This record gives sequence, C-alpha cells and structure tokens, in this order.
Amino acid sequence: MKILYAIQGTGNGHISRARDIIPHLQEFCQCDILVSGTQCDVSLGYPIKYRFKGLSFVFGKSGGVDLWKTITRANFFWLFREISQVPVEEYDLVINDFEPVSAWACKRKNVQCISLSHQGSLKSSRVPIPDQKDLLGKWILENYAPSTLNFGFHFKPYDEFIFTPVIRKQVRDSVVEDLNYYTVYLPAFDDQRLIAYLSRFENTHWHIFSKHARKSYQTGNIQIKPIENNSFVEDMARSRGVLCGAGFETPAEALFLKKKLMVIPMHGQYEQQCNAEALKEMGIPVIKDLKTKYLAKIGEWLDCGPRVEVNYPDLTRVIVRKILEMKVQSVIRSNSWELSYQLTNRMAKI
Repeated sequence: MKILYAIQGTGNGHISRARDIIPHLQEFCQCDILVSGTQCDVSLGYPIKYRFKGLSFVFGKSGGVDLWKTITRANFFWLFREISQVPVEEYDLVINDFEPVSAWACKRKNVQCISLSHQGSLKSSRVPIPDQKDLLGKWILENYAPSTLNFGFHFKPYDEFIFTPVIRKQVRDSVVEDLNYYTVYLPAFDDQRLIAYLSRFENTHWHIFSKHARKSYQTGNIQIKPIENNSFVEDMARSRGVLCGAGFETPAEALFLKKKLMVIPMHGQYEQQCNAEALKEMGIPVIKDLKTKYLAKIGEWLDCGPRVEVNYPDLTRVIVRKILEMKVQSVIRSNSWELSYQLTNRMAKI
C-alpha cells in the first residue's frame, strides 16, 4: 500500500507532530512525504519526496500575520502548477496535515483526501469558537486545504473524530524541572518589542526563542535564543512557565509538562482565536496583545498563574491504525480484494 503524507511547512507544529506520526505510517505501508511552505525553523528528519513552495502565511513583527507579505509573496500561477504536478492518483491513500497543494490536487482529480490535523478538529460544531465572528478567517480555514474526511487533534476530545494532542516522544521523555525562568515563543513579535515589555519584570528571567536571531545573546534579565528543536524542548521542560502564541503544539506540550501557561493569539489568525477560546475555557489566561495595558495580567500570571491538569495518553499508533482499518473497509466495499488482503495481512502482523 502506498500512502502520500502531506505536511504543512508554515510554523513548526505540523513538522514536529509529523516526526511521531511517520514511523507508525511506515510500519504499515510505503509512505512518501510531501512538504509545502516556507516558514518552518525545524527539520523533519525523514526523506521528503515532494518539496513545494505552496501557500504560506508570513508572520509579522507586531503580533499577527503579515497579510501584505503573504499576498505579495504568493505566486498563484506557480501554486496551480504545483497542484497539477502532484500524482495523488498514484497513491492508495492521501493523508493531509493542512497542506494545500496535495489537498487541491485531490479535489481537482476527485481523489479522497483524509485530513489528520488540528485544523480538522475545527470542523466540529462542538469545538469552542470566539463570540466575535470572523467570516473571512473561517472561510480560509475551510478552503485552504479541503478534505473529504476529517480526523482532528485538540486540547480535549470534543467530538468522536477528535483526539487529544500528539505529544512528541522527545517531550514525553524530557527531564522536567523548575529552574525559575520562563520560556517565550512568540514568532509574530520582533525581538525588540518582546525585550521592551518583558524587561519590565526585573525579577523574572526570560528565555525568548526568536525567529529573527542567528545567535544567542543576553540583555539584562532576558536571554535571546535562535530556534532549534532540541534546545527549545529542553528549555521548555526546565522552565517554570511558557508564554507563547495560541497555536496548538506548543501550548499542548506545555500543558503536558505541567507548566504554567499564558497565550497571546495572533491577530488575523482565526485558528489561534479558536484555540485561545478553548484554552480560556480550561482556565488558561489569555491576553489579546503585548501592550502596556496587559502587563498587570502578565504580572498576576507570574505571581499566581494556574497549572492546569491534562491527560494526554500516547494514542498516535492507535489513530494511524484506525485510519488504515477504515481504508481496508472501504477497499473491501469497492471489491478491491487484492489490496484489502495485503492491508489486512500486513496489519495483522503488527
């Protein structure tokens, strides 16, 4: 059985999750990997068969997506060309983690595309969403990487097709300590703005992981570090708390590590607004921006912020197997006996 696993390369969360999913896919079948996007700072660690520019959102420096750079850097003619180049029809199954090139190739060629992503969970009406409507953001979320079937990850299993987060083995195996500093990952803010506001908390030590820094340096009570996967995981595991955007992987990992958590959702990013709503319901403090009027809330969080208990068991292999078993059943119904026999036989041995 041949699977195409397509991964979104904007941000680091999709790539980080894929590192734990790929070995399980490879247990059961031949797995080719496709990655599109240009805003990732960590490596996948597996051979990539298809590498595309795709359609990436560009992070700004003031807390949101830089829409102007996102639009001006987008080459839709090239995107359409990339879509036409992906041979999705040659695969028995396409699994997609919010990746637009393969998703639209599947839609164009009428090939089933299974979404296995955090964004897939937001298709459920049971997931918390903000009161303020964002019709454009919702439309982008629904049409950016269309799928025919959704399996999703979220902070809670809100629906039958939603699972708790994939926590990387590297994070699960981390040595957890409290070395009296706070880890910061806010890639939509520039370093100078972060330094200007966080340095006001003179008795607090901050470790800021920056998309804009090429080497580590110290300024007062703040240490700036370039983004590197191993050092980030180690730093987070030994921190007292984590201040980050309202993405998915980093907040989920911070909760798993039992760290104090505060999030600042990116402006103009509907997914992060939804995540912030879910985290707020769980008791996690959320602030809208990094401005003077929110400093008191940061101070309150530093003094007495909650540690929210979660239960995130390792279900990655179970989820992968469930998707493949579903594929077996659909193959049987279509009378493709040879392929169904191969799949059933292979899964029975594992």
